[in-house]
Amino acid sequence: MNWICKQKRWISIGCFLITCLFVVFGCQSGIFTDTQKMQAFLERAGVLAPLVFMAIQAVQVVIPILPGAIGCVFGVVFFGAVKGFFYNYIGICIGSVAAFLLARACGQDLVQQMTGAKFYQKYSKYLLQEKQFERIFALLIFLPVAPDDFLCYLAGISKMTVRKFAIIILLGKPLAILLYSMGVYQLLQRAWALLGS
Repeated sequence: MNWICKQKRWISIGCFLITCLFVVFGCQSGIFTDTQKMQAFLERAGVLAPLVFMAIQAVQVVIPILPGAIGCVFGVVFFGAVKGFFYNYIGICIGSVAAFLLARACGQDLVQQMTGAKFYQKYSKYLLQEKQFERIFALLIFLPVAPDDFLCYLAGISKMTVRKFAIIILLGKPLAILLYSMGVYQLLQRAWALLGS
């Protein structure tokens, strides 16, 4: 885990480049622009497609290397609005709980390495006020623009119980995921329509 923390910047750059290449490949091969081609691609992958996607979503929470919105959009693009939303939701919730438990097991040093000194200094002061931290955490998880992945790590070294954390994640995540998924997807649809015309 220490190696991942030290190489996080390079891992992020690598993942960003891979994502860009995948988008270019998807557009050129017609996977992102032709419904039948996308359907054929998913059928070849079979049951592995949603499982791999949910695993990727979970990992990107534990090792925050790409913005969560990118994964959410891919979920909707590949699996449709309803299935994409649920696959995003399941993967992100699993990853959030995993980040919380990892922080609880490894402690403050790991949290500082994963979140960065600036974020840690900004939010760690709330850890001293248990109730206030829980309220702020719940509010930020509910909002779509908050740094959720880092907040899950921070919650892991708070006094919050696993049960309370899980309830906040399960109830707070759907709106943010829905807004990310559908909002960015609509923007991409318009961009593709403009490029196609």
